[in-house]
Amino acid sequence: MEYYAFIHFSINTYTDMAWGFGNEDPTLFNPTKLDCRQWARICKEAGMKGIIFTAKHHSGFCLWPSKYTDYSIKNSPWKNGKGDIVKEMADACKEYGLKFGVYLSPWDRNHPDYGKPEYITYFRNQLEELLTNYGEVFEIWFDGANGGSGYYGGANETRKIDAKTYYDWPNTYSLVRKLQPKIVIWNDGGDRADLRWVGTEAGYVGETNWSLLNATEDVPEEMLRHGLENGDTWVPGEVNTSIRPEWFYHEREDRLVKTLPQLVDTYYNSIGRNATLLLNFPIMPNGLIHQKDEKAVQAFAKAIKEAFAVNLAKGARITASNVRGKSQAFGAQKAIDADKENYWATDDSVRKASLTLSLDKPTSFNRFLVQEPIYLGQRVKSFSVEAMVDGNWKEIAKETTIGYKRILRFPLIKATQVRLNILDAKSNPLISNLEIYKAPIILTPPTITRDQSGDIHIKAGDSESEVYYTLNEIMPGPHTGKYKSPVKTSEGKVTVKAITYNPFTKQTSIASEEKFDIARKNWKIINTDNQAAYQVLDGNSSTSWHQSKSQGIPTELIIDLGKEESLVGFRYLPDQNWWADGSIITHYQFEVSADNKVWKIVSEGEFSNIKNNPFWQNKTFETVQARFIKLRALKNIKEGSAPGYAEVDIITK
Repeated sequence: MEYYAFIHFSINTYTDMAWGFGNEDPTLFNPTKLDCRQWARICKEAGMKGIIFTAKHHSGFCLWPSKYTDYSIKNSPWKNGKGDIVKEMADACKEYGLKFGVYLSPWDRNHPDYGKPEYITYFRNQLEELLTNYGEVFEIWFDGANGGSGYYGGANETRKIDAKTYYDWPNTYSLVRKLQPKIVIWNDGGDRADLRWVGTEAGYVGETNWSLLNATEDVPEEMLRHGLENGDTWVPGEVNTSIRPEWFYHEREDRLVKTLPQLVDTYYNSIGRNATLLLNFPIMPNGLIHQKDEKAVQAFAKAIKEAFAVNLAKGARITASNVRGKSQAFGAQKAIDADKENYWATDDSVRKASLTLSLDKPTSFNRFLVQEPIYLGQRVKSFSVEAMVDGNWKEIAKETTIGYKRILRFPLIKATQVRLNILDAKSNPLISNLEIYKAPIILTPPTITRDQSGDIHIKAGDSESEVYYTLNEIMPGPHTGKYKSPVKTSEGKVTVKAITYNPFTKQTSIASEEKFDIARKNWKIINTDNQAAYQVLDGNSSTSWHQSKSQGIPTELIIDLGKEESLVGFRYLPDQNWWADGSIITHYQFEVSADNKVWKIVSEGEFSNIKNNPFWQNKTFETVQARFIKLRALKNIKEGSAPGYAEVDIITK
């Protein structure tokens, strides 16, 4: 399928939370313009093959009128409690020729029996509702998040479960397959499912990507990204990522929709690396996909279509170093005949071989696509690509796995011949398809940062381009200010827009936009003398500071803002070296003070899903006057690790 959609929508859409706690009032849920046909249309136009819909997220709120709970849309004002969004979604998918899938969170923060054996009966009853009443379901998605603080029927406590045993996955899977024999199961929290998580929600899988794992072996996160060369079970990777930083809609992220270059990178780092891409749309409170998300995904579809519009290998001559039994049935031509069921094959004993494309004339290209017939397994362990340039062979790339589809990107090259060298394989190599393309260049928008002094720094995406910017909300271009050196600004709030412009091609990137709060010029960190701590205020997300492990948890970061400010929130960015040492803060308290003596807690709780989604965390609260702030780390993702910070900032009124 290659490419399909996630749809995230729930009660926490109305509370501006990443994960609901299970105590949110159902009467909040009222999407006055809800239109599942809009969702399906956008997905179809984007080139997607299906939609997986979050029927129930961790809060336990059900988007169908489940007969097993009152915590559902039947007790919301939407359609006077008579609606069924799962049915509307299934019907819309059928209308637009899309496959329909369901996300059902095993973790339920509302249900009083969660953590007890009785809950499994409830969970399976809901599974039966979803897999019986809505037609064919192509995929069921079981999120691995589990066991934490929640409402739990009024208990308001933390509950822990053993994710490997609690849900009794073997029998749960048997029920699923009985109800939907053709279904594919996704799960990262229990027995081996049909698809695997790739260890991140950032939109990529490893360059080496085997579609194999061992059925009964625990899987470290590093293995999730790469698979297992000699695994005994076929478990391909599914790259799940959102078109915005978070999974559910937040108005503040309207300017943080993934740019075209980011989406294109995601394509090449997922589909182009032998994985499928599951791209999420967060639904707005009114029940629609935001126009910016729609435009972004339409531009993405157009760019991919243009990149792969003309296969330059079509009509070329092709030869092979070895052909199985010297038979035309397995000849080199089978790799470019547009029939992916056919394939070039070598003799059984061969592990190294090559295919050579001869072009009619010197041809410019910057993409190389190759596929294995995976119904006969994934075989290639390593390969290289060469081009004949001015009479000499030049190596373009040297890579590892291929699988269903591998796409390589490289600078434009002009050649008369192109050669695929299989350097090593698990068995005799088979190639079902080989293509080359000249994809249009897409300019990357510039990056915008603001250092502690308040100066604006803008960096172009490439060395040949110029950068133009504005500080007055006007769209930048060659007619506005040209960036030459850091831009001095006042110490107040500032909005910066910038574009990359190529003076040779006259191309312009889409605009980058950043909104900065007050400058941190006069801020002082007062509970440590370690100057490295100021990396949390330097505006550079790639630098970070870790507190000493000897301090233990909880521990605090105290900052003097220099003067009293009207605060309405704070922001925390974890160490962006995601796999460092478990330093990401998951539970926190945030306090304020006028005099560094009397402190008041104004926000506390969790940074939901921060381990898998380590982006800026924004927490808001009622307006308060304060000069001193204190961020206290109560828990990290790894016990015994020191809290780490890339950036800390405030939100002022």
